[in-house]
Amino acid sequence: MRNLIQRFAVLVVILAWAQVSSAQTADEVIEKSIAAMGGRAAMEKIKTRQTTGDISLTTPAGDIPGTIDITNAAPNKARTVIKADLSAFGAGPMVIDQRFDGTTGYVLDSLQGDRPIGGDQLANMKANNFPHPFLNYKTAGATVKMGEKEKVAGRDAFVLVFEPATGPAVRQYIDAETYLPVQARIKMTVPQVGELEQTVVSSDFRDVDGVKVPFKLQMSSAAQGFTITITKVEHNVPVDDKVFVKP
Repeated sequence: MRNLIQRFAVLVVILAWAQVSSAQTADEVIEKSIAAMGGRAAMEKIKTRQTTGDISLTTPAGDIPGTIDITNAAPNKARTVIKADLSAFGAGPMVIDQRFDGTTGYVLDSLQGDRPIGGDQLANMKANNFPHPFLNYKTAGATVKMGEKEKVAGRDAFVLVFEPATGPAVRQYIDAETYLPVQARIKMTVPQVGELEQTVVSSDFRDVDGVKVPFKLQMSSAAQGFTITITKVEHNVPVDDKVFVKP
């Protein structure tokens, strides 16, 4: 049960990257992907985003339903609140409130206890610039290289390997026809669970203010799986910076 709960805490690590991925160069693929998602101008107009949805954790004993609320603000501030009822497992209600103010991160955890975020998790949060890391990865100090094409859900996908200035590399998979993101992978060390490789598959893209946003995210690791179904996305809503700071 402890490992199941801990997986909720690290869910958010690659959400921002998940909203991305011939003899084309990496830069050409990135620019086409930006265009497919709505274009640089439309994306750069987005300063904040409020996302609401449902989350389901798959376990051998059955699915655990919950809710997820994500708040983002440029350039890279983020807060994710996950709530679930673990009464069926004898643990009662769970609330995970993960905050990143652009420099430091902190988790308020009703079951495991509050703790600061560090190591690979913190480095990844710093690299996940909003509204999308593709827009300014170079100025952020990251490099990218093309990998061999791979199949994702039976379709060809370009593979881009992003290496940030600090922290773990992220492998982005971009549909070779639509240029929309279809998958992202990251391997990192998480203090609560050790080394963890997590994959997120993005689908059900919908237009929100001229920008395509995935409304379904399926996350998996060797130990666990999650499905996030987005119900509402709002852009440029007023956001108090205090929500990202450790209370």
